Formats: sequence, C-alpha cells, structure tokens
Amino acid sequence: MTVSQLVPRLLQLSGRILNPSAESKPLVVADNEHLSQEILEFVSAQTPFDILIPMSRTKSLDASLKAIPQGNFQSHWAGYATTHRPYQLQRSPGTDYCQLVQRSGEGKDVVYNAFLATRYRNEVDDLCIHFPQRWHIEEFFNAYQDLGWKRAGTMNFNIRIGQMSMALLAQAVCDQFRKRLGEPFASWDSAHFASAIFRGIDGDIRVADNTIIVTLYNPPAPDLLKTHYENLPKILEHENVDPRIPWLFGYKLDFRFK
Repeated sequence: MTVSQLVPRLLQLSGRILNPSAESKPLVVADNEHLSQEILEFVSAQTPFDILIPMSRTKSLDASLKAIPQGNFQSHWAGYATTHRPYQLQRSPGTDYCQLVQRSGEGKDVVYNAFLATRYRNEVDDLCIHFPQRWHIEEFFNAYQDLGWKRAGTMNFNIRIGQMSMALLAQAVCDQFRKRLGEPFASWDSAHFASAIFRGIDGDIRVADNTIIVTLYNPPAPDLLKTHYENLPKILEHENVDPRIPWLFGYKLDFRFK
C-alpha cells in the first residue's frame, strides 16, 4: 500500500481509539513523505485531527521562502523567527492550508524551513515542542526492535496481535527497569541490555516457606536495585498490591543481591 492509502486507515483507527472531541483537534505530526493532497484533504474533511508535515526543500521552495519580507517574521529568541501564510496546493486551488515558516540563524547563516498544516496553530509550540516529539517512535524501535518488532514472521492477524502484545508487555517492564538503573543502562538497546543484564548475571533460586527467593551475584548498581527489589513482598503490600503471583501457584517473589 502507498502512504496515501495507508495513512487514512490509520487515522480512522486512531480516531475510534482516542475519540477526541471536535474542539480539541489533536495534532498529528508526520514526515515529508506524508505530504500529499489526498492525506491533507482526508485529514481536513474526515478526521478530528490537525496534521503538520514538513515540506521538502527544493530550489523553488527556497526561493519562495527567501522572498518573504523580513518584516513578516516574528523573532522569538536570538537566531529563531517564524511566520505563517495561507497556502494552496496546485491540484486543489480552492482549499486554503497554512504554511508555517521558520528562519534559523543570523546573517549569512540563515536557513529557512517550511511546514504545511491543515490550519493555523501556535507555530512556536508546534515547531519547537510538538514536531520534535515524532522522534520518540524512532527511539522506541531503535531500543526495542529486538523484542519482536524487527520482523513479522507471519501475516496471520491473530498471531501478530499476540506477538505485538507480548512485545509491548516486555517493553513496559524493561522501560521501568531501565529508569531504575539509570545511565548508562537506560540508553542501551534491548539486545545489549539482554546480553549484559538478563543473561549476564549469575544467581540461584530457592524457596523459603511461601516465597521464591532469587539471589543475584555481582549485578549492576546493587545498592540501587536493593531499594526497589529487596523485600519486594513488603514493598508491594505497602502499595496495596497482593504479592502472591497466581501463575506461580500463589508464591511470593523476593530478591537478594550479593
């Protein structure tokens, strides 16, 4: 499927999941391969979203941006200014979109970039805060693709949903563990994390009364791990969480670090 065929389906699905109000108009941020008349018209007419897409830098676009009077730009801080203006696509001259233009640098080092939006919004928020957030999905796949996102394996829908669900559960647990360990562990990808942490620590398992005790030898940041995982049943009870694990026959789980 082409991008223009797939994106409307994804946005329809997102609309059913999020069910936003007509007034809220959540912003969809995209990359320049999504810049097409079909996508812009679909978002404007058939979704509760706004969309913001960067425009590819061409000679004609650069010339058009450089021709904008400098007085039209509003300076927000040293080396950064923005403006906006109505914009029409050649194939749909009857529809007005909004072109956001940012000017970066000073003097001879000025660089212009343009973005197309379905309507005007606060350009500083959209260009400086919201648009850069699209990179989080790239960070997600870079860090966690080895959990099962790297290849499909099968096109069976039910199997793929199960595989992706398990990958998301693993990602959620690993993300919590990364944040507790901190740097440099938090920036490792999943393959490095698994080999150095999950497969790289020696230990033993024993049972005492109704508790399974896992002892780990020479783990990373042991003092930090102790605060989160040693005496785990008591920590969970203090948080009003039942420490008994149903799929471990009701046993509790605890950790020791040496």
